[in-house]
Amino acid sequence: MPIATLVLSVSLTATACGSQSAPADTGPIKLGLIASLTGNYQPLGTDNKKSVELAVQQINAAGGVLGRKIELQVKDDKSQPDQSVLAFNDMKDDVTAVIGSPFSNSALATIPVVDRAKIPYLSLTPADEQVDPIHPYVFLAPATSGTYAERLLQYYQAKGVKKIAVAYDTKSSYAVAGYNGTKELAATYGIQVVATETFQTTATDFSPLFTHIKGTDAQALLVWATGAPGVIITKQYAASGLDIPLALTGAQASKLWAVPAGKAAEGVTVASSVGVVAGQLPKSELTKTAVDFAQAFHQKYGENPPQFAQDGYSAVQLLVAAIKKADGTDHKKIRDALEGLTLTTPNGTYRYSGHNHAGLTADFISVNTVKDGALVATEWARDEFAKGIAK
Repeated sequence: MPIATLVLSVSLTATACGSQSAPADTGPIKLGLIASLTGNYQPLGTDNKKSVELAVQQINAAGGVLGRKIELQVKDDKSQPDQSVLAFNDMKDDVTAVIGSPFSNSALATIPVVDRAKIPYLSLTPADEQVDPIHPYVFLAPATSGTYAERLLQYYQAKGVKKIAVAYDTKSSYAVAGYNGTKELAATYGIQVVATETFQTTATDFSPLFTHIKGTDAQALLVWATGAPGVIITKQYAASGLDIPLALTGAQASKLWAVPAGKAAEGVTVASSVGVVAGQLPKSELTKTAVDFAQAFHQKYGENPPQFAQDGYSAVQLLVAAIKKADGTDHKKIRDALEGLTLTTPNGTYRYSGHNHAGLTADFISVNTVKDGALVATEWARDEFAKGIAK
C-alpha cells in the first residue's frame, strides 16, 4: 500500500474510533455513594442517601452537569469497614467519583483502595486522619473532629471556662480524633484538660465516669461519642448529680440523639454545622444557601435536615463544581479542580488546597443548646456570625 494511502487509512480509522467513543462523553455522569443503610449506622446513612438523592434530583432538573445528567449508584456498607472496601471496588471502574461512608472506620478502611484507584473520594465522616497526612484523592465534606474541638474550645474560652473533663469512645476514630484535637489545642485557648475518661461503643453504665469527674475541679464536661453512647450518657448525666455543663459534638446534632434523649437533653450544649441552625443566624449568602436546602429537604421528606444530611448534600455540590471546573470526568482533572475549589454550601464555605483537603474552618460551626427538644444557636454563636466571619 502506498504511504499516502496508508496514512489516510490510519487517519480514517482513528477518526472512526473517536466517533465511537463520543457517546461515553455525552452519556450520564455516574457518581457512587457508599452509605450505611443497614447496621448500627443505618440512621446516618439513610440521611446521607436522602440528601444526596435530593441534590442529584435538583441538578438533573436544572439540566445536569455540562449538559449531562447525573446517575447515582448506591451501595450499602452495612456499617462494616470490609463492606465499604468491597462496595468501592465494585463501583470504581464505572464511576467518576465516590461519596464515602458516614462511619469513620469504614472510610478509613477504604482510603488505601482509593489511593490505588486514584478516584476522587468525598468522605462523609470527619475523622482527621483521612486528610492528615494528605491522601491525594481524598477530601472531606464534614468539618474535621479537630475543627469541632477548636470551636468548642473557643466557646469555653469566651465563657471563662478554664478547666474541662473530656470523655471519649476509644473504638470510634471520630471520637479519638476529637479527643486528640481537644488535647492538642486546649492550651492555645487557656484551657486545661484536668480529667480524661474513656469508654467503648458498647458501654451502658457511665456512673463510674461521672463519679471520677465529681472528684476533679473540672468546670465542664465534653463528650466525644457516636451512636447509642451519646444518648445513654445524656440520660445518665441528668440523673448523676454532676453540676457542670455537658457538651456534645456534631455526631449528636440530630433527632437521632435528641428524640431518644428526651427531656434529659434540655440545656445540653451541642455543636453542629451552621446549616443545622442557619435560620437562626444573621442573614448571609451562606445562611440563605442552608435555608434553601432545608426548605427543599423538608418539602421532600417532611422533616428538617440533620447534620448528616448537610454533609451529603454538600458533597454532591462540591463534586459537581469540580466536574464543571475540570470540564469533564477525568479523575485527575477533577482532583486538581477540588484542590483549587472555593464553594459555599449548607455546611459553610469550603476552601480546599493542595495542603488542605478538609476545606472548612471552625468559623462554620455553631455552638447550640437544646430548648424544648430543638437545637437553638447560643447568643455567642449568633454574635460570632454577626461579625461577618462566616459570610
